[in-house]
Amino acid sequence: MQIDAQWIVAGFALAAGASFGLFAWLVSRLAAAVPEQDRTWFDAPPPGLRIVWWPVQWLAHYLAPWLSSARHGAELARLRSAGLDFAVNPAQFLAGRLVWALLAGLVAAWIADSLRLPIGWPAVAGAAFGFLYPAIWLRDRIELRRRDSLKALPFMLDLITLCVESGLNLTGAIQQAVDKGPAGALKDEFARLLRDVRAGRPRAEALRELAARMDLAPVTSFVASLVQAEASGMSLGPILRSQADQRRIERFARAEKLAMQAPVKLLFPLLFFIFPCVFAILMFPIVMKFMAAGF
Repeated sequence: MQIDAQWIVAGFALAAGASFGLFAWLVSRLAAAVPEQDRTWFDAPPPGLRIVWWPVQWLAHYLAPWLSSARHGAELARLRSAGLDFAVNPAQFLAGRLVWALLAGLVAAWIADSLRLPIGWPAVAGAAFGFLYPAIWLRDRIELRRRDSLKALPFMLDLITLCVESGLNLTGAIQQAVDKGPAGALKDEFARLLRDVRAGRPRAEALRELAARMDLAPVTSFVASLVQAEASGMSLGPILRSQADQRRIERFARAEKLAMQAPVKLLFPLLFFIFPCVFAILMFPIVMKFMAAGF
């Protein structure tokens, strides 16, 4: 009877070893089937994806056929607005979210198990956090780039206007604005515009691509004015000057709007955090005097 039990244990161990070996062989075959991506002309991925790049690249290879054209186009537009379309593609970004969901779920389960807690809900919460945080980060990056671009646009237009009025053509003026202008998202987008023009793309098409990438009404208006002026042979100096003045007025109006919204946004912390503390400080001496008087 003891010999039969030993044979059963040995059979289970052999089956487990064979299953693990088969699983490892299958994973190695799937990994070997993923072609290596030539990233010579690509930007570096974001740090959060760079540290898990190998599983992201492998998973993206098998996720790409399952992405619909509408989902692919929407994700590509968001990545383009964030300035990441030359760093990752939509399949790689989705794969990164799934990988981080798995890692965050495992870490949350490990922490819950270390604290002698049930691992179910912490694992689900960790996986949800790992999946949603990259999307939140991408949204915040898009908003930050938009605010930075709107803030720097009047100054960049002033530089372009000054160079055009000094005798440079539009491409040379944009090059000077890129060289002398403040660092930021707008400078990077103008630099990409120049790369497209040098690569042989018509300037009007490159300008329209710039407006589509940034998806900002002031940039769209600026590009439409430039394309129309070039098509009709008008002088660029007055048009650029009026565009710079208009963008400066709009920036001042946005600042006034934010200043008017500040009191409303401060109302909640004033009522629930600041006023109670002030009242507690003011009432403490009064309460102590009443207590000392025997009330």
